[in-house]
Amino acid sequence: MDPADLNTVTLTLEDLEAIRLVDLLGLTQEDAASQMGVSRKTFWNDLKSARKKVAMALTRGFALRIEGGNYILRGEVH
Repeated sequence: MDPADLNTVTLTLEDLEAIRLVDLLGLTQEDAASQMGVSRKTFWNDLKSARKKVAMALTRGFALRIEGGNYILRGEVH
């Protein structure tokens, strides 16, 4: 099947980083929010959204696309 024919779920880089920090590295939400430079509430909203998107992709067989978002990489704003 051509990937272009699949339904897709898009994760932002913030979504991906939230999942990575908490679910992969085991940081607390407070520490992860601090590392990302956002409030705990903003972090919680990003994490909740990311987990829902991943769950939807896994249970419905959707493709995951990672793109977009606002982030700083080595001192550069993207």
